[in-house]
Amino acid sequence: MNSAYIAAEHVSKTYQTRSGPVHAVNGASFVASEGQFISLLGPSGCGKSTLLMMLAGLEKATAGSLSLSGETVVGPRRDSGIVFQDATLLPWKSVFENVMFPIEILKLPISKYQDRAMELLHRVGLSGFESKRPHELSGGMRQRVAICRALVHDPKVLLMDEPFSALDAITRDQMNVVLSELLERYRKTVIFVTHSIREAVYLSDRVLVMGGRPSSIVMDLVIPFERPRRFEIEDTAEFGALCRELRQTIERAHHG
Repeated sequence: MNSAYIAAEHVSKTYQTRSGPVHAVNGASFVASEGQFISLLGPSGCGKSTLLMMLAGLEKATAGSLSLSGETVVGPRRDSGIVFQDATLLPWKSVFENVMFPIEILKLPISKYQDRAMELLHRVGLSGFESKRPHELSGGMRQRVAICRALVHDPKVLLMDEPFSALDAITRDQMNVVLSELLERYRKTVIFVTHSIREAVYLSDRVLVMGGRPSSIVMDLVIPFERPRRFEIEDTAEFGALCRELRQTIERAHHG
C-alpha cells in the first residue's frame, strides 16, 4: 500500500472579501494511506469543509499542494465520491434513479452498474424503496441514498462533509453503524468532516484536529480499536479517554 495515497502539503486557503482577506486554512499537512478512514474534527468555521472541498477539487488552494494516488488534484476526479451535509437528491427522480445519476453523468454503461446500485441499496436497508421519491423518505434514508450514489461508480476515495450533522442523535448513531458496515464490505479511503468527537472516534483510524485562526492541523490521533467495531465500544473507558483527549485539544486550540 502507498503510505501517501492522499497527501496535503502546507495547504492554505485565503478568500478575498470586501472587508479584506479571510484566511480559512493555514499550512495544513497530512498524509493518508490507502484504505484509511480519517476524520477532520474541529469546531464549526475552523476550515474542515474548506480543506475537504480542496481535496475534492471543488476549491483551489491558495498555496501548497494536494495529491491523490500520486496525481496533483486540479479539479473534480472520477475516482472520488462526495457526500454533502444535505443529501442533494433530485426530487423528480426515484431513489434508484438518484443512485444511478453519476453513471449517467460519467457516461458509463448503465447496464453494468444497475446490479451494483441495487446491492448498495440493499446493504443500507433500502430494498423496496427503489421507486420512492426523495420527499417520501426520512432524513436518514435520504442520506443513505446519497451514500449509495457516491459509491455506485466504485470510487477509490470517499469524501464526506458532515453527512449526519442534520440528523437527530438516534438516527445519527444508526448512520454511523450503517457507514461502518458498508465500508467493511466496500473498502475505501475516507476523509470525513465532523464536529462530533464521539462520531470521529467510533468511525476513524485517525482523527486530525483542526483549530486556531487561521486554522491548521494541531493533532493527529491514532484510534487503536480493531475493526469491525461494535457500537458498545462507546461505553468503554478507553473510548472515553480518547474523547477527552480530543476535547481538551480542541478547547486549547480554540482558546489558545
